[in-house]
Amino acid sequence: MNPPARYARMAVVLHWIAAVLIIVLLATGWYMVGTQKNTPERAFVFNLHKSLGITTAFVIVTLIAWRIRHAAPALPTTMPRWERTAAVFNHRLFHVFMVLVTLAGYLTSSFSKYGPKLFGVSLPQWGWDDAALRGDFAAVHRVAALVFAVLIAIHVAASLKHWLVDKDGVFQRMLPG
Repeated sequence: MNPPARYARMAVVLHWIAAVLIIVLLATGWYMVGTQKNTPERAFVFNLHKSLGITTAFVIVTLIAWRIRHAAPALPTTMPRWERTAAVFNHRLFHVFMVLVTLAGYLTSSFSKYGPKLFGVSLPQWGWDDAALRGDFAAVHRVAALVFAVLIAIHVAASLKHWLVDKDGVFQRMLPG
């Protein structure tokens, strides 16, 4: 059996940069909500989360632009059709939730007196200090992040299945090198 075609180097690099940043964002997001209010630790973690989120937004835009211009390598025809369909659907949902989580996070910051910041530099604020709107956008941000985390878990589980059970080369398509 011939191994399936690999992703282009740029796609692999963008995938792994986005993956690491997103995992760090999920971890800092989970951690920061439990920090004590009005403390330097909370301010640091929130600002780090915002800065990494904005940085990740640039990676996401680049990743999606790349993906629009470059088709993914075909999945092996030996994979059941439902698996190929599920993989395509999960990747499309990834793109939707990457944008949704990022946009909701930016809007949450925009309707806060603190505003969005990129490593201490204030960025355009699309709103005003409004606790109700901030709460609404924060709720969308949290729920979307949780759904996205579930999609990531499914993606990782499927990847491991291809590597350890199927041994069909699908896992290796996205490895560096």
